[in-house]
Amino acid sequence: MSSSKNSSITLTDLTFRWPDGSTALTGLSGSFGVGRTGLVGTNGAGKSTLLRVIAGILTPSSGSVTLAGDVGYLPQSLTLETGTTVAELLGIGATLRALRAIEQGDASVENFDAVGDDWDIEARADEALRDVGFSAADLDRQVATISGGEAMLVAITGLRIRRTAITLLDEPTNNLDRDARARLTGLVDSWPGTLVVVSHDTALLEHMDDTAELHAGRLTVFGGPYSVWREQLALQQSAAVQAARSAEQAVKAEKRQRIEAETKLARRARTAKKSYDNRSGDKIVMKQRISDAQVSAGKLRSGLDDDVRSAQAVLDAAESRVREEEHIHLELPDPDVSRSRRIAELHGTNRGYVIQGPERVAVIGPNGVGKTTLLRGLLEGTPPEPGRVSGQLHTDRVGLLTQRLDGLDEDASTLENVRAAAPDVPPGEIRNQLARLLLRGDTVNRPVRSLSGGERFRVHLARLLLADPPAQLLVFDEPTNNLDIPSVDRLVEALQAYRGALLVVSHDDAFLARLGLHRLLALDEKGGLTDVPLA
Repeated sequence: MSSSKNSSITLTDLTFRWPDGSTALTGLSGSFGVGRTGLVGTNGAGKSTLLRVIAGILTPSSGSVTLAGDVGYLPQSLTLETGTTVAELLGIGATLRALRAIEQGDASVENFDAVGDDWDIEARADEALRDVGFSAADLDRQVATISGGEAMLVAITGLRIRRTAITLLDEPTNNLDRDARARLTGLVDSWPGTLVVVSHDTALLEHMDDTAELHAGRLTVFGGPYSVWREQLALQQSAAVQAARSAEQAVKAEKRQRIEAETKLARRARTAKKSYDNRSGDKIVMKQRISDAQVSAGKLRSGLDDDVRSAQAVLDAAESRVREEEHIHLELPDPDVSRSRRIAELHGTNRGYVIQGPERVAVIGPNGVGKTTLLRGLLEGTPPEPGRVSGQLHTDRVGLLTQRLDGLDEDASTLENVRAAAPDVPPGEIRNQLARLLLRGDTVNRPVRSLSGGERFRVHLARLLLADPPAQLLVFDEPTNNLDIPSVDRLVEALQAYRGALLVVSHDDAFLARLGLHRLLALDEKGGLTDVPLA
């Protein structure tokens, strides 16, 4: 699969090693064309590292990156000082200061150099900011007064204003609410030049011209959005599986012929030996016939062995093209949540809602309205007060998955971390369940700090789902942030086996649609909670 567009970014035998000697990218070659490309791959495949190498932040250990122009880059996490202004976040702070100084009469060479050709920077900033709900009047506003999602949109707008030939965005939709995601999509749809986006947001990936995948150390680019690429990949995998099955049958057939030939040769050898022992012919002639037969048998064996090796090589090549996509199938203990059991209450400033029985409830709302505060109030037992967002638990068996995925003992093994949540469960039983969560072999005994992102996430899931006694309520706060698409799939599969109550805060509509929600609540700027019809 490849794109036919002219290359804007070309990678040639690119290798990158970290200072500790571990390798992130090895002999990577490929290219990105002009237009919008979504870059996908599992956690740990090297997507973020590749963007940083292309941006010039990291230097390749070997190989090269060839670029058709300058590069703008947005990292996953924005590091913002309290006093940072919107203009500085846009990346035009110095230019704007120089322009204003010139307008006030300071005609120094430094100011003119700082402005360059950007005499219309304020007008362009105003036009671009209006697309994300701001204007030039906000340029001097401190970033501390806007939400994290708004800051992300402003930073992306800044890259657009700078008009770099190539722009790289790393997980730009993390923590963005629905409105912010819609605004980002609008920016992406009209983005000039080359845009490469690393994302697990399948809705955003549908707006790409191309889809690139970093898998097994190789970069492949397909001309089409994510869903079309997935369809093509599924067809490829189906063909690869069929080819592997055919090759396996061919190997069996060659081995069967080898066994049958060996049986015939052994029968002939016994007949020849019997004839020789019975002296039924001239002894010298008989010896020569036996010798000739042995040479012929050796050639036959060699030819048959070559046929087996050739068939095995075809099978190995076919199997290498088949991806192992394992699925989670858990058998979890019953958390004893009857349909009439009150599990928790959520209180908005207007009214409250009861989570009853094994209900699956999600809370949505714009950035900054207090969704995480609502969860904190629920877990800390903040007493309900009129006009205040709070919550109340009716069970002490609660499992929490935070945005930061913290709480693991980094120096302890997977098994030790999970046993801490289920001390009375036999280790063998925990190992069996961990295997169902795709945590097997040496992974179970390695320190958590040595695991990949996807493995660490499954350890967190194991602690929640295998806890003894089992949690009656699971609380997830933006669980899909920084998760690759396969990990989101594993999370959904794991939750299918859970029979307790579930409370999720998320902006990820695609994820929420797969959970089988019973109720969707929206939290507004005033702290009010309202029911949202389920699609």
